[in-house]
Amino acid sequence: MTSRAETVADAAIALLVDRGMRGLTHRAVDEAAGLAPGSTSNVARTRLALLELALTRLTELDDAALLADLPVPPGLGRDELTEIVARALHVQLTSARRRALARYELALEANRRPELREIYDRAGRRFREPLVALVTAAGSPDPAAHARRLVAFHEGVLFDALAGAGSVPSLADLREATADFLKGILP
Repeated sequence: MTSRAETVADAAIALLVDRGMRGLTHRAVDEAAGLAPGSTSNVARTRLALLELALTRLTELDDAALLADLPVPPGLGRDELTEIVARALHVQLTSARRRALARYELALEANRRPELREIYDRAGRRFREPLVALVTAAGSPDPAAHARRLVAFHEGVLFDALAGAGSVPSLADLREATADFLKGILP
């Protein structure tokens, strides 16, 4: 992605968080990014292209923040997996909070736009595959099913903290909740 495209995508992500889907316009992106009028249209001609650009950038940023150094040591214990999951949740609820909010905005829009759904689903697979490897290393007897359940747990905690309860659990609380969950699926 070029630096101009990144600038446009980053401004679009910020607008999704601050104004929601209705506040995301080419003109608003130009203003938020400090670009000349019409600059966003040169990078992303249509609204769909702008949404695709934002989702692609969001995936790149989350990939770098959450998957870059994800260890999958053989014989991973439940305690180590608990720490990995709890820390990933904590990152998403604190330093990556705005990206998580933007991802939810885009997830809902992806239900109405098949082209966006394709990108969203591809990104989802990219984040689920390492979880299968992690639960496998931790001794799961059914890694695919347990990875799906771990995603559901993770997303439930994340959504509740961002859109439900509105309070961010501490890292200690996240560790405890994750440990309780993993006790139910891992030997």
